Amino acid sequence: MRLLFLGDIVGKPGVQACVAMVPGLRDELQTDLVIVNAENSADGSGLTVKQFQKLAAHGIDAFTMGDHIYRKREITPVLESDPRIVKPANYPPSAPGKTFAVLETQSGVKVAIVSLMGRVYMRPVDCPFAAADRVLAEIPGDVKVRFVDLHAEATSDKQLLGRYLDGRVSAALGTHTHVPTADARILPGGTAFMCDVGMSGAYDSIIGREIDPVMQTTLTFTPTYFHVASKDVRLCGAVIDIDPKTGKATAIERFERSWNGSA
Repeated sequence: MRLLFLGDIVGKPGVQACVAMVPGLRDELQTDLVIVNAENSADGSGLTVKQFQKLAAHGIDAFTMGDHIYRKREITPVLESDPRIVKPANYPPSAPGKTFAVLETQSGVKVAIVSLMGRVYMRPVDCPFAAADRVLAEIPGDVKVRFVDLHAEATSDKQLLGRYLDGRVSAALGTHTHVPTADARILPGGTAFMCDVGMSGAYDSIIGREIDPVMQTTLTFTPTYFHVASKDVRLCGAVIDIDPKTGKATAIERFERSWNGSA
């Protein structure tokens, strides 16, 4: 089976590009499942119900989130009830949302979706290693294909988590820093890994925000609003091939595609 994962959707440009391109990409790449990290969809921070519904109606099968998961309170009922979206599994048990999801492709392959938050330079959260052990033990044994979004700041944090999960999940792919890394590979145990798949948004920017306000605040310490940028919009992520019988990854390739603003 083939899985397409798209990194952090940033603002309206990222949402529009996904809506316009994902249906065609499913056919072109012959993907069985499309997963996105959607935590930056709402003007760069959070996800609205309308955006969730629109993305789901245009070819997105599953959603992971991150540290901005609760920026839009309206998404809480969706997090609690919809089987296609997960919270970071190392958030407290009382935090709204599910720690994993199990979806089934049209060909009948079951796929588990998990999100983990890193701890280096991030908001304090529970241990991601312990959370991974707990969640993987809860996933039914017949679900061989297991995908993990590693939402973390430090590459070392993501590398450690990738190695810790090697052989136990099909793919462990990084998000959060919005910059794609050149280390896509299959780890010795058969887990596809990449430190960061990049963002889906405007690349003429500072990680998705307009350059001038970020520069002004950096140089002068004068607060400004960091508007979402809109030029050079691209979808970035990774395409992973997985043996559905073993759950082992057989190939991973970085994905990047520009959007010209049309359907």
